[in-house]
Amino acid sequence: MNKYFAAFIILLSFSACQKGEINSLNTPVVDGITANPTRSDLFNLVTGAESGMRNNIAAYLDGTGVIGREIYRFSGAEPRYTTDLLGGGTKRLDNNTFYITNPWASRYQVIRQCFILLDAIRNTRSAIASDAQKKAFTGFAKTLIGYQLLLNINMTDSNGARIPVPNGATLGPVITDPGVVMDSVLKFLDDGKADLTGSEVMFPLSDGFLGFKDAAGLLKFNRALAARVYTYRKNWTAALTALNESFYDLNGTLTTGVYHSFSTNGGDLANTMYLAPNGNGEVRVANPSFVNDIVAGDDRINKTALRTSSASQSGLTGNRDLTIWNSLNSPVSIIRNEELILIYAEAKIQTSAFPDAIVALNRIRTAHNLPAYAGAVTSAALLTELLYNRRYSLFMEGHWWIDARRYGLLGTLPKDRPDDDVWARYPLPQNESNI
Repeated sequence: MNKYFAAFIILLSFSACQKGEINSLNTPVVDGITANPTRSDLFNLVTGAESGMRNNIAAYLDGTGVIGREIYRFSGAEPRYTTDLLGGGTKRLDNNTFYITNPWASRYQVIRQCFILLDAIRNTRSAIASDAQKKAFTGFAKTLIGYQLLLNINMTDSNGARIPVPNGATLGPVITDPGVVMDSVLKFLDDGKADLTGSEVMFPLSDGFLGFKDAAGLLKFNRALAARVYTYRKNWTAALTALNESFYDLNGTLTTGVYHSFSTNGGDLANTMYLAPNGNGEVRVANPSFVNDIVAGDDRINKTALRTSSASQSGLTGNRDLTIWNSLNSPVSIIRNEELILIYAEAKIQTSAFPDAIVALNRIRTAHNLPAYAGAVTSAALLTELLYNRRYSLFMEGHWWIDARRYGLLGTLPKDRPDDDVWARYPLPQNESNI
């Protein structure tokens, strides 16, 4: 599959107690699973893939959040949050350290598990799963492969990524055109869509998929992800089509969506994005620009809370803790309706359907205690309004740095120390470069 997987397969040993994950993906055990899988084997592969998506998601969100100037991440044990990621002094992003290697490897590990699931389904007896049930397994696997690949190319951009290939296939080169990689993401999602259509789900999913656990729900999840990728590819018509097939609902609940599920139950993963308020050792505080730039009355200020005393490290100071997650059991969003409404607004702006875009923007504004939009009805003004709302609605969900990059706004992000830098992309991990 990918030599990078083998180099990082030991990561599984750290989470072997998590539900459904295989202790090693390069052992004879895997051959036994794929050659003659039981229903329990298939369920474990699905559960392990879903569970694996959570691994190092905190490193992904922290990294993109720090580089994108959404937060400061203060840590007594790890100074690179305030040095490397912010370009402090002569610091540069390292291609062989935790903030790139850990999330990168975790995403490809999930992809690897999904390909094992695809292998297993090819050898599944009809007594174990019907053809319609097999299609649900493969559709789910392909959807996750596309999503995980998207997160990695989001990090490295034009430094590239490898297109995942089935087990036993020849590994391809690093593709440095992010558009080509995203088109591969779309191919996986489209293949997943085809398989999910007319399928029957028999496998269990966590409550992060609540409301989306059947074939119709997974199909809507798949199309929501596709709408995000089509937006990145500037294919506005396709984005709107995908939205219509997703769970997009202009008047629906903004939080409806699919989430990573966490818990403090034995053997499960806790949400380490949660940190107790007013802490001093491990701290996440909003970048001061979050408060400085927010419109008066906007209730999205409540994604943060004023500390009893400011936190400081390495010449940086913040006084508002993050409150997006209120416990170690809080879910972390994968994709939700608020983002879909904003994708709709963006596509309508980009296709000059300004009245439709304003309706969508007003849905977001009024939901957050702001009056209806009263600015200029021009593409430039509406895009400014859109990006403001994406910044605050999707705060610390992994979007703002990517949005600033795709709209050429990285140069507008604040530098809080004279020698800081705003990075456009992560380097390709060293192990990937050495293959």
